Formats: sequence, C-alpha cells, structure tokens
Amino acid sequence: MTPKMVKKSPLILISNDDGFYSEGIKFLAKKLRPLGTVITVAPDQERSAASHSLTLHRPLRVRKVKPDVYAVDGTPTDCITLGVKELLPKAPDLIVSGINKGANLGDDVHYSGTVSAAVEGGIMGIPSVAISLMAHDDFHFETAAHYALRLAKKVLKEGLPHGVILNVNVPNVPLKQIKGYQFTKQGKRNYGDIIAERIDPRGRKYYWIGGDEHGFEDIPESDCNAILENYISITPIRVNLTEHECLDSLKKWKL
Repeated sequence: MTPKMVKKSPLILISNDDGFYSEGIKFLAKKLRPLGTVITVAPDQERSAASHSLTLHRPLRVRKVKPDVYAVDGTPTDCITLGVKELLPKAPDLIVSGINKGANLGDDVHYSGTVSAAVEGGIMGIPSVAISLMAHDDFHFETAAHYALRLAKKVLKEGLPHGVILNVNVPNVPLKQIKGYQFTKQGKRNYGDIIAERIDPRGRKYYWIGGDEHGFEDIPESDCNAILENYISITPIRVNLTEHECLDSLKKWKL
C-alpha cells in the first residue's frame, strides 16, 4: 500500500517598520493564517525610513509578546535576520512585510524599512513581498490584506525569480472601489521643503528632515500612475543593483 503524501503547511514570516503593535501587521497576520503558520518578528517601536540598516554597534533584544509574535529592539532588517537565522524553526517559505501606513512609491523604496525587510528576504533567496497602503489616516487595511492574501497564494505556488522581490502599493479605498491591479515599474514621487529649519528655546538651530508631497511625475505604467487611477501597483525589484548596460559601456573606458 502506497503511503499518502502529507502536504506541508507553509511557514510565513511577517514584519514591518511600524512596529509589532501596528494595526496593519495585525490585519496581515489574521488574513494570512489560513495559508499556514504565520510568525511575526517586528520592531518594538516605529522604525519608518530605517532603510536597509543593520544594528551592529549594540546587542539586540527580543521579547516574545505572545505565541508566534516577537518584538525586536532593532530595525526591520534586523527582524528578518533574527527571524530567519534564530527565531523560526526553519527558513520561511514566504516573507511579507507590511501593511505599511503610507505608500512606498518611486524613490521611497530606497528609504523604506518596509521594503527593506522584503529586500533582506530577497537577498537570502526567500520569496518576499512588501505591502503598503497609500494613506495617512482612516486606513482601509482590509483592502490591502485582501490582496496580500491573493498575492501570497500566488507567490507560494509560483515562486519568484532569485533576487527579485515584489513592492506592492494599495489605494486607500474600500475593496469594491479597487479597479484591479497592474504590474508596474518604479515611478518618480516629488517632495518639497525636504529640510525644515527651526530655533529651539535657547536660540540654537535644529533641523527636521521630511518633506511635503508635491505629486508624481506622469510616467506611463509606473507605480505612481497606477495608484492614482485606483489600481493596485505590483512592482518587481531586483536586489542586485548592477546596471548591466552601463557596465558594458564602462568596460570601454580607458582611465
């Protein structure tokens, strides 16, 4: 008698840069649980714009908040490294980062802790997805979570090319108002007044780095254009940043 093949349940690691307590990651965990075992390893406080930083100058501490939920006093990249190498029983089948409070469009991907968590997974060869919601308040997390589930199912089934992650941005509208999804390229988001100068009570200058959003450049088939038209944007990003066409050209240089 031939023994029956037992289908293994996927192991999914989720993280973010808003902190383990964020409503976005709670929506994400709840939505993905029917797919398999979901383990949260996320910062113990907000780490927005942490980019791909690792904590090397001090020890990291991990607190088990409850079963399958860990809080780390470090960056999103720290969380993925600790999760994969130390906290999970084995390498996860999928990493999902989010749901971020705010979009990660265009050049935002270079600064985003949410995207960097997924990039770290991509560097490790693990299929990874970053999910962001284009909102500052009144968040429609259920819309983003619905598509996170659909995409997670597809990635678990099909996989992703080695070294490629998906950066997903979702319009902040009820699910019925989403027109669909588009596979897009990175666009260009514009900001103004990046540096704000202030004076403290003792008359000394200090600075805030930020910037007001000044819209997007009109680039057809870009993530920015898709979002403005109420489509979900799915952008593949390579973790190897080599520009191969330029490399071929540079090889002709004589220095």
